[in-house]
Amino acid sequence: MSNIKCQMANINSLKIALVHDYLKEFGGAERVLMALHEIWPEAPIYTIFCKKASSSAKIFKEAKIIESWFAKLPFCDRLMSPFRFLIPLIWKSFDFSQFDLVISSASWAVTKGFLPSSRLGGITARQHGGVEVCYCHTPPRYLYGYETSRSWKTSVFVRIYAAVVNHFMRMYDFKQSQKVTYFIANSREVQQRIKKFYRRESVVINPPVDLPKFTIHNSKVDYFLTGGRLEKPKNFDLIIKACNKLKIPLKIYGAGSQENYLKSISGPTIDFLGRVSDEEKFFLMAEAIAFIVMAEDEDFGITPVEAMACGTPVIACRGGGYKETVIEGKTGVFVEKATEESLISKLQDFKASGFKPEDCRKQAERFAKKRFKKEMKTLVEKYA
Repeated sequence: MSNIKCQMANINSLKIALVHDYLKEFGGAERVLMALHEIWPEAPIYTIFCKKASSSAKIFKEAKIIESWFAKLPFCDRLMSPFRFLIPLIWKSFDFSQFDLVISSASWAVTKGFLPSSRLGGITARQHGGVEVCYCHTPPRYLYGYETSRSWKTSVFVRIYAAVVNHFMRMYDFKQSQKVTYFIANSREVQQRIKKFYRRESVVINPPVDLPKFTIHNSKVDYFLTGGRLEKPKNFDLIIKACNKLKIPLKIYGAGSQENYLKSISGPTIDFLGRVSDEEKFFLMAEAIAFIVMAEDEDFGITPVEAMACGTPVIACRGGGYKETVIEGKTGVFVEKATEESLISKLQDFKASGFKPEDCRKQAERFAKKRFKKEMKTLVEKYA
């Protein structure tokens, strides 16, 4: 018992900083950051910029946010992608020498490698400049051939520019990854990417999922559901085309750059709901026949877990993080290929009555925020 108390006193005495790409929208990465902030509320949050009046700015209004010099530029949120080559200078402008422990939440902006000698680990690392724990949502997708929501293929000049910049950014990303003391991956899928691209080992801690508090029920309404960020990698277009051909009702919530295009290809059975609150989303999930997700290489995928928490089975593309959350035949089914034809075949054979809401809920509870906090605290106390 005395050893445990000593360890807790040790972690509580450390100066801790949280680092996050940028605060613009409130998605899965920001939910992780919020959980980290709840564990260590006194730790300042360093970020490239925090877009005023955004959902993230409102949610983190009580936190101590420290922005970079880039945040002072007009339209900084729009400039971030084309000016990504400035990322090394942006992160270098922060001084983390005063901190014993840096916990980075990394995906897009090479948010890692802040402490020069952190690979030493534990007490030795603190003696030489601190410990860094990197919670990796994924190595930057745009650097390693994974589809992203932004298109750089609009012209030959842009393609050449992107190829040159991304080449040097990959070199920078690898260099920074070697400075990290310990990696935490958000899924086994991402763990494999960390091993492949960084040649580093990692521990998997799945991200926190907010579970609805209402009691699940067996009554379903005659519609399928999908939604989230309406971006190209999510393959909403093939979901719509499949439902168009079968003339089955599909509800879509959320917003994104693909929204107008998706509306243009939708038939009379497709209903766009726009942005909805978490309460409305959970209600929609609870009444749906099934929740459909068709991204081919999802890093983790929170929405299918939310649907299962509402007692609703999932129809998912067999790939990425979906393979780690959906239990085939018990909480959902897999579509072998992300094609319109494969999804149509699965929809025609799908029977919601073959799935028990309580099984779906039980599986979702494995990913609750309480579990995430416990695992993160235990691991950080061990590493620090």
